[in-house]
Amino acid sequence: MNVPATREDLMIVNMGPHHPSMHGVLRLIVTLDGEDVIDCEPILGYLHRGMEKIAENRTIIQYLPYVTRWDYLATMFTEAITVNAPEQLGNIQVPKRASYIRVIMLELSRIASHLLWLGPFMADIGAQTPFFYIFRERELVYDLFEAATGMRMMHNYFRIGGVAADLPYGWIDKCLDFCDYFLTGVSEYQKLITRNPIFLERVEGVGIIGVEEAINWGLSGPMLRASGIQWDLRKVDRYECYDEFDWEVQWQKEGDSLSRYLVRIGEMVESIKIIQQALEGIPGGPYENLEIRCFDRVRNPELNDFDYRFISKKPSPTFELSKQELYVRVEAPKGELGVFLIGDQNVFPWRWKIRPPGFINLQILPQLVKRMKLADIMTILDINSFSRLEYLKEVYGMIWVLVPILTPVLGITIGVLAIVWLEREISAGIQQRIGPEYAGPLGILQALADGTKLLFKENLLPSRGDTRLFSIGPSIAVISILLSYLIIPFGSNLVLSDLNIGVFLWIAISSIAPIGLLMSGYGSNNKYSFLGGLRAAAQSISYEIPLTLCVLSISLRAIR
Repeated sequence: MNVPATREDLMIVNMGPHHPSMHGVLRLIVTLDGEDVIDCEPILGYLHRGMEKIAENRTIIQYLPYVTRWDYLATMFTEAITVNAPEQLGNIQVPKRASYIRVIMLELSRIASHLLWLGPFMADIGAQTPFFYIFRERELVYDLFEAATGMRMMHNYFRIGGVAADLPYGWIDKCLDFCDYFLTGVSEYQKLITRNPIFLERVEGVGIIGVEEAINWGLSGPMLRASGIQWDLRKVDRYECYDEFDWEVQWQKEGDSLSRYLVRIGEMVESIKIIQQALEGIPGGPYENLEIRCFDRVRNPELNDFDYRFISKKPSPTFELSKQELYVRVEAPKGELGVFLIGDQNVFPWRWKIRPPGFINLQILPQLVKRMKLADIMTILDINSFSRLEYLKEVYGMIWVLVPILTPVLGITIGVLAIVWLEREISAGIQQRIGPEYAGPLGILQALADGTKLLFKENLLPSRGDTRLFSIGPSIAVISILLSYLIIPFGSNLVLSDLNIGVFLWIAISSIAPIGLLMSGYGSNNKYSFLGGLRAAAQSISYEIPLTLCVLSISLRAIR
């Protein structure tokens, strides 16, 4: 889309949301002077998932399956922050073995996230080979996840006070083999990418962020560490058992796209070091704090009591969140992932506020791309590592604005559903098909499904065709069908009351429908649409003989 701006040589161009290399529903409105970027406005789209409000109406255990949808590239981190918040709020101790297992899973998830960042990033700047290579190692990580959790992406593995299950037999040896193999893969990436002159030309000196800028914009993760700030929450907050391992914070001081690439490559190597140390030193003992699996109130179940009969022997914890507030954070692959939690002596959180890292990091994008080339936008955007599923902002008050609009729409919808339901009942009665009659009470569910499908079909009018002829065609087809029902005499309960139904008259009236189909195809002024109309008309004609035989069979049955 090109729109004139204040100067004649400026263009306003849309990048996304349907560009193959654009992330999710993100849209960039870019003002260009030739190939130079003058201004950039990010539009986040409207993928509002309401994750915060869902959390405030669920217990923590009920909410855990939702959180992996925040960022499906780093699912373990979303689970970790979800259980860390109530653990700190309730001062719940995590067994040492469970903490080691958590660290292993978190670092494997960090590697998988960085790999799926590396491949598309290289593809966006013109190198396709790494995009295929990264799936080789990433699938091995997912094999480890599947063996331990039963799922490859949406794990639901972390629990308050530990993890859901212990590591299976042989898993540690398999993970150690992966670590040895992955180090050779990282060396291969470095040989292929790091000193490539074309790659260096695209990323070196592009998107430079200074130390003060990074702090003022609230950046975190690789974007912060690539600007010369050695800030890693695993070292700062010392959560889980990271302080028991020997590893280094990866950082660079140039602040450009190349530095952010080097930080992520280095972090994958450091993650392997942490995993190897955790696997070699993992202690025995329980994998979950079972003391928290108790109800707050004392129960005295009787023989026929509901709790005695239906509550399992290992119930999910429903402890109350104490009346206090805290902010919990972890070092996710993209930066600081945090949750602000307020308890209110209830099993549901009173407030659950999410701080997604990519959403915060994106704020600096307009400043980074100004005075850069158009081709550099994808380079800088990919370095931002903006997650496709971080559109977590809530929309308040919109429902009251939409009430005047939704009221007539709802009326039309109910009318359409009533017509569809009536048509279904008549057709089912004629053909003696019990399916549509019994799909829900009085067949309402079938009508609801058909009507919903009918309402959401696109109504496309051809730009070069005869819109009047194109619009009249479907009406003629529908009216002919309705008239065909009017000439068939029915009694009570939709039973034929007279055999003199005028079969040939019914065929003549219903044959008007193909004319309407042909009118629509002709009015579209498109040969493909016209061929589609011919096909639909031929299909309608071919149905007349079977329908006639159906009516005759019903008539003969009515005689008996």
